[in-house]
Amino acid sequence: MRTNRKTIAAGVGAAGLLGLGLYLAVPAAAANPSPSPSPSGQTRTHPGDNPRGKWHDGKWHDGKGHPGKRHPHRHARPFRGVHGEATVRRKDGFHLATWQHGKITAVSSTTLTVRSDDGVSWTWTANANTRVHKNGEKAALKALVAGDRVLVAGERSGDTRDARLIRVPRSR
Repeated sequence: MRTNRKTIAAGVGAAGLLGLGLYLAVPAAAANPSPSPSPSGQTRTHPGDNPRGKWHDGKWHDGKGHPGKRHPHRHARPFRGVHGEATVRRKDGFHLATWQHGKITAVSSTTLTVRSDDGVSWTWTANANTRVHKNGEKAALKALVAGDRVLVAGERSGDTRDARLIRVPRSR
């Protein structure tokens, strides 16, 4: 295999720049060591600090200083979309994951029809493996009624959407 002179020159130049960068960075880092950790009794600031809580000793504390409380935004929706699909890879191949936020328009013993705010209406099939949560507690499919706002997540195969999770948020 023949080596091009330009390739060799580029490699030598890259190695020289890397060496120069290390030559300049290592003494600078040694002259300005990183700050030592704060004593365990002091509160450290964090970009997420607010009146509802702070980071302290590596844990979230609520506004009253109680450790172990969950983050105040734990119920926030991670996205604002109303429905969608994504192809995901699993050990057994590719699957079409799908989800929908909306209002229940019809419910039976095995199906659920949800209409999103943009007018899209999908019918979901539920089975014994479908997890249903209403107002923060486990529930059965028969506990859902038309008019409930829900998040449904599952998989689509052809025209069939199998619900894996149906969640009705807590009443406010």
